[in-house]
Amino acid sequence: MKNQNFSTTLLVEQTPEEVFNAINNVRGWWSENIEGETDKPGIFYYHYQDIHRCTFKITELIPGKKVAWHVLQNYFSFVEEKTEWTGTDIIFEITRQGDKTEITFTHVGLVPEYECHAVCTDAWNTYINHSLFNLITKGKGDPTLKGQKDRSVQQTTLDNHPNA
Repeated sequence: MKNQNFSTTLLVEQTPEEVFNAINNVRGWWSENIEGETDKPGIFYYHYQDIHRCTFKITELIPGKKVAWHVLQNYFSFVEEKTEWTGTDIIFEITRQGDKTEITFTHVGLVPEYECHAVCTDAWNTYINHSLFNLITKGKGDPTLKGQKDRSVQQTTLDNHPNA
């Protein structure tokens, strides 16, 4: 059976250490609406308006190799099962491929059976394949800004979601 977890892979010219540092700069590629430290083991919090709130525990930080977060609590306003991500894991695996660095992002537990699957995979695709990629390769990502009202991809997707 095919692996059902959401996963995407990037290939960049930067070193594994540069990639590791960029991943841990969560405010630089995902959202400025983060509370807590994201570059050492511990807990941090994410929120997007009244639509999404999440508590993460950083479970692994292996410089140049791996970053892992465990979702302790999650709330979505736009799906019936508000806590769909609770208990899932977000993993960034970093490997050297010749003179390039490969980043494999996997949201373990984000599966097609989840009501949020389409919205969440669209959002992760944008944040990983565009914003994180640009932070790594150009030094500047495209995170949701603090207080930003209209995050184009998330808002458009949510506007078109039947339960939003």
